[in-house]
Amino acid sequence: MKKLLSVLIVLALAACSAGNQSEIERNREKWRDANISHYRFILNIGCFCVFSQDMPLVIEVRDGQVVSMEYQNGNPIDAGNREFFERFATIDRVFAEVDADLAGAADKIVVTYDQTYGFPAQVNIDYVKEAIDEELALTVSGFEALR
Repeated sequence: MKKLLSVLIVLALAACSAGNQSEIERNREKWRDANISHYRFILNIGCFCVFSQDMPLVIEVRDGQVVSMEYQNGNPIDAGNREFFERFATIDRVFAEVDADLAGAADKIVVTYDQTYGFPAQVNIDYVKEAIDEELALTVSGFEALR
């Protein structure tokens, strides 16, 4: 009986993991099918970080490359912050962050996807459940396809 219960628990956990993976894959496919190579979006990075007061960023991307990135309020981005922001500066990079976190880089991740294009619109990441002040939230808004 214990063995059967163990097998059922393993199958249930696998189903949960597969559900998360299929959700991201479904939305990544929607994003790829949209075939948008030139776009602009607003990225808000929520964290206990020195740059928080300057958020959000306005980012323009063409053919997978960042064309421009600036604080919406006009303040200049220093090199150290820009390096951190580059991790999330394209929709594909936001997907890569979600992939890594779902694969175990974070203890907990909650993702809401854009209904039209499938990109991660809201990502809440808790890297270490027992730690304080290491959570990260990414919000993609104001998406605009530029052709």
